[in-house]
Amino acid sequence: MSDGEQVDLREHDEGVVVPVLAHAGARREGVLGVRQGRLRVAVSAAPEKGKANKAIAAVLADFFGVAASRVELAAGATNPQKRLLVRGLERDAAREAIAAKF
Repeated sequence: MSDGEQVDLREHDEGVVVPVLAHAGARREGVLGVRQGRLRVAVSAAPEKGKANKAIAAVLADFFGVAASRVELAAGATNPQKRLLVRGLERDAAREAIAAKF
C-alpha cells in the first residue's frame, strides 16, 4: 500500500463498505493505490448520468473477484469521495486483497 497506509474499510450487515477516491475520465481503468484511507479508482467513463459510478463498481468487482451485481454505490453519487458496498465480502478478505496488490 502507499506508504503503509490502510484503507478505512467498514463492516456492514451485508458485506464491507469500501471508501473510494474516484477519477472519472481517465485513460486507463483500475485501482491505482491508496490515498487518505481510500482506494484510488480510475475509470474512463464520464461523470454523467451515473456512468462513472457504474464503471467504478465494475472495477471494484473485478478487483475483489466478485460479481458486479454485488457492488453498489452506498454514498457519494456526485462526489469523487464515494463509499461502495461489496455484498458478501468480509473485511479481512478485502484487506488481504488490497495488501496483495499494494
